[in-house]
Amino acid sequence: MKLSLGFSPCPNDTFIFDALVNKKIDTNDFDFEPILEDVQTLNEWSSQGKLDVTKLSLPALFGNRDQYTILSSGSALGKSVGPLLIGRKMVDVRDVAHCTIAVPGEDTTANFLLSFAFPTVTNKLFMLFSDIEKAVLEQNVDLGVIIHENRFTYQQKGLHKICDLGDVWEQRQEAPIPLGCIAIKKILEIDVKQKVDALIRKSLEYSFQNYPVVSDYVKQHAQEMEEEVMRKHIELYVNEFSIDLKEAGREAIEKLYKVYQGVKEIKSTDNVSLFI
Repeated sequence: MKLSLGFSPCPNDTFIFDALVNKKIDTNDFDFEPILEDVQTLNEWSSQGKLDVTKLSLPALFGNRDQYTILSSGSALGKSVGPLLIGRKMVDVRDVAHCTIAVPGEDTTANFLLSFAFPTVTNKLFMLFSDIEKAVLEQNVDLGVIIHENRFTYQQKGLHKICDLGDVWEQRQEAPIPLGCIAIKKILEIDVKQKVDALIRKSLEYSFQNYPVVSDYVKQHAQEMEEEVMRKHIELYVNEFSIDLKEAGREAIEKLYKVYQGVKEIKSTDNVSLFI
């Protein structure tokens, strides 16, 4: 059975899917067609149901919960892993609402957490996550929300952390931050969903068994990133929740969904299941 599989070229995703797409593990009767794109592109495609299996930001999954459901493996959750609000100079948090802020995509968890922390912010400029530091440095925007490897490089460029948006979520909700998930089309048979879920877990376990070696596949898609930064990226975003959400991971996602329901004015009687 052939399935399209979308994920980002970031080290955490290529680390998870390396063994699966390169057949370093037995994929049985499954053949995966990898499609690597920025997560916001994947988010946008989800409304079209374009891919069979895909990485999604949680708000994008919530908005397309009639088409996709969350697998237990492959998610990005944790503590101290949230997006950062940065600027060329320190800004009083009371002034953030008056700033122009670069954000890595409208449907991203980063955008959702920015609105959660600063609900009066309206002047946002959506752009590719890797362009945000440059936009701040060149004063095209006042502030930027950074994710992925930029967490490890912004200080080297003379930028300053204004607020850790993940910390705001953790303190108010007393729960890990759910950033992204691996979703699969609901129309697929349950045994297909379960087998794909098991294969993703097996692929990740294979990568962990060979860590701290960073595979050529991860390096290939990390472009000019230093190997030390690749490892920091993997170690921050790939953890026990990535292997299996379990009850704690599901509860964290459900907390985020309740906040999302309030923002989007979705009736709490919506009984659409989020998980396989």
